Amino acid sequence: MAKQNCWEFKKCGREPGGWKALTGGTVCPAASDDIYDGAYGGEKCGRVCWAVAGTSCGGKVQGTEAQKRKTCMDCDFFKAVKEEEGKNFTPFVTTKFRKYEKKLASLREKEKREASKETKRGVTR
Repeated sequence: MAKQNCWEFKKCGREPGGWKALTGGTVCPAASDDIYDGAYGGEKCGRVCWAVAGTSCGGKVQGTEAQKRKTCMDCDFFKAVKEEEGKNFTPFVTTKFRKYEKKLASLREKEKREASKETKRGVTR
């Protein structure tokens, strides 16, 4: 069986193109933020939603990672990922995911440099 992202497991409809997002709701940060894309074989933050602030769980927007910790550890999706990943599971953002943070920071820095170059070219023309 393929690994599911949280929006598939929970059937919340808050992924891009999902029923809830298309009917006036918002797209959940777990389905749109790519900082942990690929973590545990998921898309975007779909397999580490507990590490993302502001997710839309249980019909309401959740808080920060620290505020969500207890609730998320009791979640059936969290427990399913923990079981599927076995000894490779690291529940909250630790060194295992730092590479994703570094990747994002590197991409953002590259975008800033490119934007700066374009601005300078536009100014000197």
